[in-house]
Amino acid sequence: MDREIPKEVRRKERNKKLIRYGIVAVAGVVVVSVLISLMRTGVKERDLVFSTVDQGTIEVSVSASGKVVPAFEEIINSPINTRILEVYRKGGDSVDVGTPILKLDLQSTETEYNKLLDEEQMKNYQLQQLKVNNETQLKDLAMQIKVKEMNLNRMKVELRNEQYLDSIGSGTTDKVRQAELSVNVAQLELEQLRQQYTNEQEVMAAEYKVQELDLSIFRKSLAEMKRTLDDAQVRSPRKAILTYINDQIGQQVTQGTQIAIISDLSHFKVEGEIADTYGDRVAAGGKAIVKIGSEKLEGTVSSVTPLSQNGVISFTVQLKDDNHRRLRSGLKTDVYVMNAVKEDVMRIANASYYVGRGEYDLFVRTSDDELTKRKVQLGDSNFEYVEVVSGLQPGDQVVVSDMSNYKNKNSLKLKK
Repeated sequence: MDREIPKEVRRKERNKKLIRYGIVAVAGVVVVSVLISLMRTGVKERDLVFSTVDQGTIEVSVSASGKVVPAFEEIINSPINTRILEVYRKGGDSVDVGTPILKLDLQSTETEYNKLLDEEQMKNYQLQQLKVNNETQLKDLAMQIKVKEMNLNRMKVELRNEQYLDSIGSGTTDKVRQAELSVNVAQLELEQLRQQYTNEQEVMAAEYKVQELDLSIFRKSLAEMKRTLDDAQVRSPRKAILTYINDQIGQQVTQGTQIAIISDLSHFKVEGEIADTYGDRVAAGGKAIVKIGSEKLEGTVSSVTPLSQNGVISFTVQLKDDNHRRLRSGLKTDVYVMNAVKEDVMRIANASYYVGRGEYDLFVRTSDDELTKRKVQLGDSNFEYVEVVSGLQPGDQVVVSDMSNYKNKNSLKLKK
C-alpha cells in the first residue's frame, strides 16, 4: 500500500528543478552572449589611424593638381628655312654658353648675306658720290655769287662816275639812269643767286639725309641678316641641360620650327591646374603648399592665367626651396592654395576620407574596445586639417584611415 509523499519533500524537489532550469537558462544566455560577441566584426587597433578632435585655426585652402617643371626653359627655333647638317650634342648633355649644339645648312643664307654686303658698299659709295656732287654744285654757286658781287661793285663804281660827270656837265641823265638800272638788275640777280644757293643747300642736305637714312635702314636689315646667320650656327645661349634636340641629320626644317630645348634642372617651379569654379580663390601672391610624398614645400602663386580652358585655370607656384632634393622635372604633385583663415574651430586630421564639404559617416571610439559609426558634418579644409561643423566634440577619437570595407557596419569591435 503506497504512502502519500509529504508536502515538504515535494516542495524541495520542485525547488531543485527550478534551480536546475534557472542554471540552464543563465548558461544559455551566457553562451548566446559569448557567441554574439564572437560573431561581431572586429578590427585591429594597430591597423587604424585615429585623430582626436581639438580646437584650433585652419588656413582654408583649395586643392589642385600640379607638375614640377624647370624654373627656366628656353626653346631654340630654326631662324631660317634650311636642313640639319650635323648634330654635336644629345639630349641630357650639359651645355655652357656658346657650346655648339647642331649645324644648319647656311650656304644660301651666306650667299644672300654676301650680296647684301656688296649692296651696302655700293650704297655707301653712292652716298659719298652724292656728297661730293653736292659740295661741287654748291661751290659753283658760291663762285657765281662772288662773280656777281664783283660785277655789282664794278657797276656801282660806274654809276658813281656817271653821276659825277653829270654833276659837272660832262655826262647825261640817260647814262646815269642806264647805270642805275644796271646796278639794280645786278643786285636782283645777286639776291636771286644767293636765294638759289640757300635753297640748293637745303635741298641737297635733305636729299643727303634721305640717302643716309636709307643706308641706315639697309644696314639694320643687314645686321638682322647677320644675327639670323649667327643664330643659324646653333649654340647654347646659357649654361643649362639640353633636354631636347632634333637629331635627324638631313631633315628639312622651316623657319620657326623647334630644334632644341635647354633647361635649368637645378631650380624648379610648379605649374598647377584647378577647376574654374575655384578660380576666384587663386590669385597671384597667395600662399601655396606643394606636397611631394610626405614632404611639404612652401611657395607663392606667381601668376594665374586669366582665361579658363576646358574648365581649368592654370597657375604657377614659385617655390622658396626651388632646388629641393625631391624635385624632378615632370613629377606630379598636390598643390594647396591658401585663401582664408578660420580661427577657434573644431578640427580633425585631413586624410583620404575627405572629398569636400558635406556629411560623412565616420567611426568614433566610444570605449576601449568599440567603434561606433556617427554622422558628422564637415566644412572647409587645408592639407593638414578638416573643419568639424557638427557631430563631434573636442576629445573624440575619430578613425581617419580607410574604412570603406566596413561601410555597412554600424559598430566594430576594437581588437588589441
